Amino acid sequence: MDGGGDVLNIKKWTVFYPVYINSKKTVAEGRRISVSNACENPTCAEIADCCSHLKLPFAIEIDKAYPRDFMQRGRVRVLLKKEDGTLCNPAISSRKQLMLRVAELVPRHPGRVKKQEPASTSTAGPSKSGKGGRKKR
Repeated sequence: MDGGGDVLNIKKWTVFYPVYINSKKTVAEGRRISVSNACENPTCAEIADCCSHLKLPFAIEIDKAYPRDFMQRGRVRVLLKKEDGTLCNPAISSRKQLMLRVAELVPRHPGRVKKQEPASTSTAGPSKSGKGGRKKR
């Protein structure tokens, strides 16, 4: 095509907005997977790192915004299928599977692990009571 090599034609690649897997958003606001599978406020960089971990070609478009929430900038283009129709990663055949896998990986992202450590162990109960303790004063 244009001789760009690995960047074939990103216009045809799958669009992935962080809103799609944000547990803080409603379906009306653009979330596309269930809250139980979604993750909290994912960023483009985290999604891109997850795509590279899944061995999928990707391109970050920082200047693009989600129409329903145009204040949140950035989206990721991902190549799921090559030109000849074969899958880049046989484990991921659809957008939905991509969203679920990325949402699974984002909470374990190196940039997040430090913050998420207490939540990852089974101390969900006490942390909730801690919130209650703060309210009482």
